[in-house]
Amino acid sequence: MPKIYENLNRSHGFAADSSVFKQALKEGENFNLCGKAKEAYLKKVDHNTKKAALFPVILQVPFKKKQLKGKEQVAYLSRHARRALQMSARKSGIFLRTLLKNENGAPLPVDGNFWSLTHKPEYVAGVVASTSTGIDIERIRPCSASLFRKVADDREWGLADSDPLELFFRYWTSKEAVLKAVGIGLKGLSKCRVMKVIDKNNLIINFKNKNWQIENFFFQGHIASVAHNLCRIKWTLLKA
Repeated sequence: MPKIYENLNRSHGFAADSSVFKQALKEGENFNLCGKAKEAYLKKVDHNTKKAALFPVILQVPFKKKQLKGKEQVAYLSRHARRALQMSARKSGIFLRTLLKNENGAPLPVDGNFWSLTHKPEYVAGVVASTSTGIDIERIRPCSASLFRKVADDREWGLADSDPLELFFRYWTSKEAVLKAVGIGLKGLSKCRVMKVIDKNNLIINFKNKNWQIENFFFQGHIASVAHNLCRIKWTLLKA
């Protein structure tokens, strides 16, 4: 198996010797990197917009692995999604330690860095961020009218004039990404509301009086959505 992630630097801590790092430290950013990892972080800062970049990574599931069934399939997809996560971490200049979850199965931050995974039979994805984030993938496919009613109300459906199935999965994955970011799962679906559809790839969702910006990414009959805090999103899609 090729090595897709290498530890950029096992040392921790460094002098905040640039204005970027000083400002980030002032804002509570957690840095446990130095040397090359420090340089990697600088690369993820968009100096024009002053927005940090977020690097969601999507990996295609190899054909042979798609034939797996049951627990064996779930175990493989979970491992593959963690490969995507480590690639996202590397692109972000972050070193992830042991990944842990709370009693509800929600990911726990690692050294102040947040992470999220998603896996489906054909694709998996992972993302790492310095603030709460969530990611979800779905294959665009027919679904029942009852699911439409469950996912959004008439006001929300009226916010965009687009293909109904594409819009359904935009809303579904966007809301699930937010629920992953807050760590409560689908039980909070009824409290998620689409407030504004900005364009064909961006929308805003409100959950418990907090707005979340969502970026949607369409590919190969699928959609991926990531919840973020006004970051610049740089997607990576790798075929098997």
